This record gives sequence, structure tokens and C-alpha cells, in this order.
Amino acid sequence: MLRKLFLSAAVAFLLTPALLAQTVDEIIAKNIEARGGLDKIKAVQSMRSSGKMEFGPGMEAPGVMIQKRPSYVRLDFTVQGLTATQAYDGKSGWAIMPFTGKKDPEAMSADDTKDFEDEADLDGPLVDYKSKGHQVELLGKEKVEGTDAYKVKLTRKNGDVDIIYVDADSFLEIKEEQTRTIRGTERESETTLGDYREVNGLMFPFAVASSIKGSPQQQKLTIEKIELNLPLDDASFKMPAAAPVLADKPDAAKPADKPKN
Repeated sequence: MLRKLFLSAAVAFLLTPALLAQTVDEIIAKNIEARGGLDKIKAVQSMRSSGKMEFGPGMEAPGVMIQKRPSYVRLDFTVQGLTATQAYDGKSGWAIMPFTGKKDPEAMSADDTKDFEDEADLDGPLVDYKSKGHQVELLGKEKVEGTDAYKVKLTRKNGDVDIIYVDADSFLEIKEEQTRTIRGTERESETTLGDYREVNGLMFPFAVASSIKGSPQQQKLTIEKIELNLPLDDASFKMPAAAPVLADKPDAAKPADKPKN
């Protein structure tokens, strides 16, 4: 009887929630390990992701995103035969949006550049978050479509806030909520991540769905191929010069009028 009571007490002690609780740094460490480990993450110098974006019924846009250390990113996508480009060169963003009538490259506003600054971080915001100036906080556990997930609040150096949901079993990210201030207005968006596949020993989501919080309209991204450590020219991320404006050609010289008799 004494042995049973001792065993029962030991089990109750070990199952105390306070002792079972994991710290946010432990969860981040397991997330990094689940993705493939810090060494493999750091070994990625460049990445090329090919796939298609769905903006609505019947609206698909094939696209390619390239990323390179230290903080370069470029997205090219085609809509109705017109190819648009959005890029970040580590300091500023620029875009060419021909289907809006803008065929020459133009600088992005600081607000519009924010998302590209985030994408330029090849490691992801949780890796080395302290040295990047970010802060993290564990907000507990929550169900995400029936799956238990740790809810990690990331406050970026610039004040933007991400809520990152880490699967309690796989320790991979399955959902993110972003709060951004765009032109003085706070914007909240949601992103779900799924269909994880291994590429060179690293785990990547091949299915991504995003929407403005509260909106039924959703944008879906289906990744078809991810290539790592390709040689990418830095010049690909720099804003090109605008096409020169051709001057109107002067009319051909007219023959002199014959003098009247």
C-alpha cells in the first residue's frame, strides 16, 4: 500500500502543470530542431521558390520568389500575360506593376516595404530573435483547427506584432497572425501553413493561405518547387533604371515649294 501511495504521489507531482510547462525559448529551440536544425538553416545562402498564387475563382498567377543573404528578396508573378515584380535590396523596396499601368520601376513606400523586409530574413524571425532586437512571449496553448498549438507572441524591433502558432506535436509553425500599421491604419492578417515537405534536410510549408482578418477573401499559394543555394546575382534585387523616353522623330523634310510663275 505504501508503495502504491508513493507512486501515486510521484505521478501527481510530475504532472503538476507548472512543472510540465515549457519556456518560450525551449519551444523555439524545438521549432528550430523540427525545421532541420540551426546548422542546416544557417547553411542556406539562397532560395528559389516556384509556384502559383490564387487570388480568387479562376484567377491564378504563376510566380517565382528568390531570396539571398544577407537580406535580399524578389518576387516575379504573371497575371493575364503581364509580369509584375516586387523586390527589396536590403535597404529599400521597388516594384514594377504593369497591370496598373506602371511599366517603369518605382520605389515602394516604407509601409509597403515592411512585408518584404520580413521575407528577406531567410532564417525566420524566431532564429536569433534577441540579436535581431525582437521580443518573444509565450501566451499559452490554443486549438488551431483541432490541433494543440503553442501561442508565441513576437514583437519585432520596429513594433510590429506577430502571433506564431507552433504545433505542440511537430513543433512546426501552422498559423501566423500579423498586425501591421499601413498608412496610419492598423491592419490584421492571418496566414495558415501546411503540407510540410523536406528539402535538403529542411522542412518547408508547400501550402500557404493568407487573408485580411475578418475577410472571407483568401489568397492561396501552392509551392511546386524549392531550390536551395543557387547562384543568384545581387543585381537581380536592385531597382533597374527606367526605360529612356524616346523623343518624337521630326517630320521628314518637305521638298521646297516650286516658285510660282
